[in-house]
Amino acid sequence: MTGAVSPDAALALAREALEHWGGARDEPCFVKLRENLVFDVTLTDGTRAALRLHRPGYQSRAAIGAELDWTGRLAVAGLRVPRPVPTRSGSFTAEAGGRVASAVSWLEGTALGAAGEPLGGTASDQARTMRALGALLARLHSATDRLELPDGFPRPAWDEEGLLGEAPLWGRFWENPALSMTERGILAEARDKARNELEAFRIEGADFGLIHADVLRENVLSGPSGLSLIDFDDSGHGFRMYDLGTALVQNLEETALPQLAAALIAGYRAERPLPEHAARRLPLFTALRAFASAGWIVTRMPPGDPRQRFYAERALRMARIVLERGPDWDPDWELEP
Repeated sequence: MTGAVSPDAALALAREALEHWGGARDEPCFVKLRENLVFDVTLTDGTRAALRLHRPGYQSRAAIGAELDWTGRLAVAGLRVPRPVPTRSGSFTAEAGGRVASAVSWLEGTALGAAGEPLGGTASDQARTMRALGALLARLHSATDRLELPDGFPRPAWDEEGLLGEAPLWGRFWENPALSMTERGILAEARDKARNELEAFRIEGADFGLIHADVLRENVLSGPSGLSLIDFDDSGHGFRMYDLGTALVQNLEETALPQLAAALIAGYRAERPLPEHAARRLPLFTALRAFASAGWIVTRMPPGDPRQRFYAERALRMARIVLERGPDWDPDWELEP
């Protein structure tokens, strides 16, 4: 399991890191004390920022710098994403206690929700939220396509190998300890079929480029100016449909799921073309995110933790959809096999 850092040790790291930005007016305030340590800080010049101390061994300093380069350009282009706050030396990153540190502008807003909790609002409210989120993702992808980014941009690849290869980015999900041997076989079979579908989709002309790759409710803020997207830590090169799949995966238990899926697609199409053959693969990409999460949880919780089984069951549910229905069903899909 990933190593934990005590609150006192995290605060000491934050104080050390802040020296690269000239210090802060007040004591750093915890936002997240998990893999990435995140603090709400006000720098001495009055800038409010999110100070991030990145998990060792996940993203390289070059990859974190590339993320900040990208989001900085997006912000300049008018996207509601965090801007990098440079250090006193002008760099986007620094080092503190063996971790890479970075700071990004603070965005006002309230997260759309949290994992394991129902999406707030009426069905109509939820659909409006998903439509707005689809539009935001479309604008993200379109704005990215207009940027002139350097060759060899050092971000992970959410491609066939990164999602379904022998060493996926988030782990071998088919080996989740909460799975029985029979269930592992189901996931292995679904993995093979999903890989074939991804390869076919690429041949058909899949939209592929830089993506956020973690569009969970916690990473979408609702504020006075609309929705904002934060936490690009997992961003990389991938299928654009994967962003829509990650946006939908936490809604699999919602009563209005088919309407939410349709609203997400409609919002995207209001801002950017989305061919029918791509829209019909939304369940496939939702399954891919469910698979990835079943691998992600393995190193974060002990084998007997109920969250292991929750993610395993979600992956199994989507695996059966992949195996029984294929990629080309109606976008107004129901998820019960």
